[in-house]
Amino acid sequence: MTARTDVEEVEQANTTFYEAMERGDLDALTALWLEDEDGISCVHPGWPVLSGRAEVLRSYALIMANTEYIQFFLTDVAVSVAADTALVTCTENILSGGPAEESGELGPLVGQLVVATNVFRRTPEGWKVWSHHGSPVLTETDEEEEEEPSA
Repeated sequence: MTARTDVEEVEQANTTFYEAMERGDLDALTALWLEDEDGISCVHPGWPVLSGRAEVLRSYALIMANTEYIQFFLTDVAVSVAADTALVTCTENILSGGPAEESGELGPLVGQLVVATNVFRRTPEGWKVWSHHGSPVLTETDEEEEEEPSA
């Protein structure tokens, strides 16, 4: 067995981050973030910048409490490592479901496309999330395409 490269370790840390979200495992997600209270930040799509470990982790607890189902299909993943810092960019193809209907079934599933930047720092315990920034990808609807002036 060969030792993993830094890029492979960061790719694994990034995958573990999304898997923890899919499972709704706040403890695992908490363990993935740096412990430096003042140094971390997070921007969820449509949210203001969240700063500090407590505020960031509180946001994930809120999201997990209000999301019955979420699955991430990551595409366009690119990893860059410079010394003890790593940058991951990717497209999050998200499938999520709202709270259960009265019948007990999962609410309607919704698809969303988000581009994300995840910054990791190397620690003695491995690569930890330093910052996450997600931005929605706006797509044109058929109506918008029809309204475009013709040449």
